[in-house]
Amino acid sequence: MASEHRLTTTLRDLLNQQRTAALGTVGADGTPFVSLVPYALDTRQRCLVIHVSGLAAHTGNLRREPRVSLLVSENAAANGPVHALPRVTLEATAELLAPGTAEALACRAVYLQRFPETEPMTELGDFRFVRLLVHAARQVAGFGAARSLDREEVRSALGPAP
Repeated sequence: MASEHRLTTTLRDLLNQQRTAALGTVGADGTPFVSLVPYALDTRQRCLVIHVSGLAAHTGNLRREPRVSLLVSENAAANGPVHALPRVTLEATAELLAPGTAEALACRAVYLQRFPETEPMTELGDFRFVRLLVHAARQVAGFGAARSLDREEVRSALGPAP
């Protein structure tokens, strides 16, 4: 069995260590909109899971246009260099899940494993789970270490470590 590329390992670590991402959606008038969202990783389905309110602008946007972008980055140290921060931009399709379905309940379990304190929020009627199905990515692992990833490479990074 071939060993995993070191940047794939680095990407998996980044996605597991960070808990929030910048979610990019497109408004009804075509205006880009970015918001901060907590996310969980579903390593079995090899996707990301977010939990959104029906009142949020990004929820209306992804209902109209399910193509989204998600930026996950290491946190910048105060007064530290920022140009080489490890980061990844994920291109995905958002799948808004109907409450009570097997898919939504599976996403809820994954989300609560990462964010157990949000359990009461997962019972609110206007919130929905969203599965982000990633189909491409651009990873920057540091200065001079960047690459584009196709769907299969991203799915590998979203899965469990080999």
